[in-house]
Amino acid sequence: MESLRAQGRCVSETDLERIRQWVSQHPDWSRWRLSRELATQWGWRNGAGQLKDMAARTLLVKLHERGLIGLPQRRQVPTNRMRCPSREQIAGKHPIECALSELGSLVVEEVSNQPQKRAWVAAALGQFHYLGFGGTVGENLQYVVKDGQGRELACLVFGAPAWKCQDRDQFIGWSVEQRQRNLGLIANNSRFLVLPWVQVPHLASWVLGRVSRQLTGDWQAKYGHPIHLVETFVERDRFRATAYRAANWIRVGETTGRTRQDRFYSLQSPIKAVYLYPLDPTFGTRLCS
Repeated sequence: MESLRAQGRCVSETDLERIRQWVSQHPDWSRWRLSRELATQWGWRNGAGQLKDMAARTLLVKLHERGLIGLPQRRQVPTNRMRCPSREQIAGKHPIECALSELGSLVVEEVSNQPQKRAWVAAALGQFHYLGFGGTVGENLQYVVKDGQGRELACLVFGAPAWKCQDRDQFIGWSVEQRQRNLGLIANNSRFLVLPWVQVPHLASWVLGRVSRQLTGDWQAKYGHPIHLVETFVERDRFRATAYRAANWIRVGETTGRTRQDRFYSLQSPIKAVYLYPLDPTFGTRLCS
């Protein structure tokens, strides 16, 4: 029986017919209910045992767009978070200008499951990061850094890695098949912000070093699998990547100035330096397995 692949899953004609039956027999079911049913029937869970209903919903939409199934109308129109940023505003604070040792015991907290603190991260990045912040998609962790007095100093976001990156992939030495299989074992540091009124030498590199020591454990706890390598992309003409270099990240090359949406080689983006940080000395063996 001929099958197709969507969202990393092999979908047979039997699967399609079962989905069509659900839609026909349960006209009251929403897309959310259908995706939960599909993920449950397939036993589609992540390493932590959480139902992958969002992945199932994405698969259903792709099948619908290909004309292979029909889905009920959306009951809610999803908000475009890129166009509707958080309205919360963070007031400027008194300058924090001191030595790193004078900040007291620093606290690095993972907050992706805490709505109020996650909202603070979104607001801080939206207000002070040059790229803004449109939220996260897929697996991600978010960190807030505070000093001994409980004052926020910085925040970071880690999420899905680039699908392809020539210099990164050459550094790892994996094949296309290995990349497709193990890409989820890499995370991308997509945002890093030290608040503009915080002027503390060596704070940024300290934060990077501290987060790198707990990142894979936090990922394991939330998603049921570790990560072995972290990547980031630093705009070459805007930043010198001093903190990343001081934290022993490895510069492996540069991007080509294309984006993932550039299918026709017509879009240009700033050239970025590619930095990597292995979290495991055996990362190459694990990623190339």
